[in-house]
Amino acid sequence: MVGEPTRRLDSYVAERCPQLSRSQAQQLIDGGLVTVNGGVAKAGRRLNVGDRIVVTLPAPSEALLPEAIPLDIVYEDSDLLVVVKPAGLVVHPSPGHPSHTLVNAILAHFPDLPEGDDPLRPGVVHRLDKDASGLMVVAKNSQARLNLIDQFKSRSVAKTYLVLVRGRLTPDDGVIEAPIGRDLTNRQRMAVVTEGGEAETHYHVIEHRGGYTLLEVKLKTGRTHQIRVHLAAIGYPVVGDTIYGVRSPQVSRLFLHACRLGFRLPSSGKYVEFASPLPSELEQILENIV
Repeated sequence: MVGEPTRRLDSYVAERCPQLSRSQAQQLIDGGLVTVNGGVAKAGRRLNVGDRIVVTLPAPSEALLPEAIPLDIVYEDSDLLVVVKPAGLVVHPSPGHPSHTLVNAILAHFPDLPEGDDPLRPGVVHRLDKDASGLMVVAKNSQARLNLIDQFKSRSVAKTYLVLVRGRLTPDDGVIEAPIGRDLTNRQRMAVVTEGGEAETHYHVIEHRGGYTLLEVKLKTGRTHQIRVHLAAIGYPVVGDTIYGVRSPQVSRLFLHACRLGFRLPSSGKYVEFASPLPSELEQILENIV
């Protein structure tokens, strides 16, 4: 990477390495894993044009360890688990989050998750943002994993979310179709970009409350941060979204909850659907809106 003038080193590294937060970038710099022109530097160093920055990302431990993290299991059979992921929990290990993930929690419950192509994502067949909560399905064997992946690829899985946005969104029903890709000016963000991947979001207004709108959102595609990017792009950012919206001292988390998940059981082909109510902290946010 080549530096830009007046930028702090930690800010620049976090922007160019989207898997890292600024605090994680600072930790790498403090640990000597970031060099500027061949030498170690402080996080607050101001960069000059032409500075050469090298970042060494430590690989997550290949031996995933089970961790005694509470799991909210709503369904389990020999093929899969359906769990409610809490907000703040990362789904699987990554360079910025080597442990304390949903995968670590599930390994404590079921230690033989299928690895597939990525040993750091055993059993994982879809994603949910760290700051979102809600239903996820996890495969317990290789055959079920491939079956579920095929269902997601064919877009036959029904995914429904409850989302609170700022503003009075109209009309009551709408479809947002806009391609999504990496933001060209900030690599930590996604954005509506011409050369992005196809993305389609359907929404239905449940109620208007004060200066906010509670939505039921369904996805036809599964791009990274799709709901957040699409709603922000039309001027109605998700409440509590510090990346695509505005930070609010009254809201401690993202108001995005995966409330329903429907798919066919790999063993029988029977269609099943699971539901999860709003967490208490999101219910409290709604009650506080007059």
